[in-house]
Amino acid sequence: AIKVLQARLAENDLQNFLQEARTVANLTHPHIVRVLEFGEEGHTPYLVMDYCSNGTLRQLHPRGTRVPLSTCITYITQAAEALQYAHDRKIIHRDVKPENLLISQNNTILLSDFGISIISQSSRYQRHQDIGGTIAYSAPEQLQGKACSASDQYSLGILLYEWLVGEMPYKGSFAEIASQHLVAPVPTIHDKVPSISLTVEHVLQKTLAKDPLQRFQNVYDFAVALDQAAEGKLDSTLLRADLIDDQANIATYAKTKLA
Repeated sequence: AIKVLQARLAENDLQNFLQEARTVANLTHPHIVRVLEFGEEGHTPYLVMDYCSNGTLRQLHPRGTRVPLSTCITYITQAAEALQYAHDRKIIHRDVKPENLLISQNNTILLSDFGISIISQSSRYQRHQDIGGTIAYSAPEQLQGKACSASDQYSLGILLYEWLVGEMPYKGSFAEIASQHLVAPVPTIHDKVPSISLTVEHVLQKTLAKDPLQRFQNVYDFAVALDQAAEGKLDSTLLRADLIDDQANIATYAKTKLA
């Protein structure tokens, strides 16, 4: 599969893309789409990747679809393994969403689009609807230009919320969604989906903490905690303490922004 960025890049942006693509091409993981070749043609960058004929998780689970918790755990675990592998190599994806989770021929999950994640964040090169799709999964610090590995964890948490509830936690215009990511508490899911335990809810709330330091230490810890919570093997006492701290952080941040 050949992926082409539909824009001409300035020289500095092109060099950044090629440097990122060179790094991504060295990623070898069972849950990451392999980049076989990359380059530029007339200042237009391209990537040659493994072709995944089974489509994306967005196509498999259209908007509004609820996904069983057990299936979510399978997806989250595979995506978290891929992200952890990248994070250990100082690579942040920055654009984790259903459209970038592909289904392989043996029905495993493959994380795609590492190579254009930085360039695609720029509004100069992205169509409005693409920006809207990305903003829905963006962490607060990412919206402030301070993306870190915990930002990918947040995006994965938004994905989990969407799959479990069948809708996004935040809705509205571009500006409204961005503002809610920054200051609005995450709506609870237990009332909407009573079959979801409060412990699973607490795991999700922790990974969606506004302060990245309040999230799990790494993205794989999130996947492990989710699996343990689903099996009733996780004590949520510490999770609730973290949630109280994060609620205080939200209130303080909101007062600062409104002052």
